[in-house]
Amino acid sequence: MTNGELVILAGAMGWAARLSWQDCRTRLLPNAWTLGGAAVALVFRIGYGGWPLFLDGFAAAAVAGGFLLLPFLMRGAGGGDVKMLFAAGAVVGWARLFTLLWATSLAGVAMAVGMLLLGRLEGARLRHALRCAFDWRYDRQAGAAALPPKDAARYRVPFSLPIAVGLLVALVW
Repeated sequence: MTNGELVILAGAMGWAARLSWQDCRTRLLPNAWTLGGAAVALVFRIGYGGWPLFLDGFAAAAVAGGFLLLPFLMRGAGGGDVKMLFAAGAVVGWARLFTLLWATSLAGVAMAVGMLLLGRLEGARLRHALRCAFDWRYDRQAGAAALPPKDAARYRVPFSLPIAVGLLVALVW
């Protein structure tokens, strides 16, 4: 790795670690950090490589943010997660985007399974979704009425950690 790549790696991982710590504590990702990270990445890209590098980073950021758009619209992901993944896409660029998304997805599944096994995550919504999909005898309305509230912290995965892992893998690999 060159000195420039090491600086990018150190800065990006410090940013991701700070956001992950905040997300684990409060389940909130501040806009100043998520959108600020995207702005810094895109400004760096335009200063370092001009418009072609900026457009590369912006296109990757848009696809990365779009990756979580459907889960966000279904209330399965938070807006901070979408913005953090947008910023991570701006950092890695188009060439490493699919590595970022692949590693983030695998880390997210591993984290959710680990949280389920350790009892840190309630599995009622997952059981309900699986029963709705595969059990034709299941009473969907009664099952949905018995679900716990979506806003309870015990029912949400702090997705900034898998995004940070995906960012690290994309930058190092």
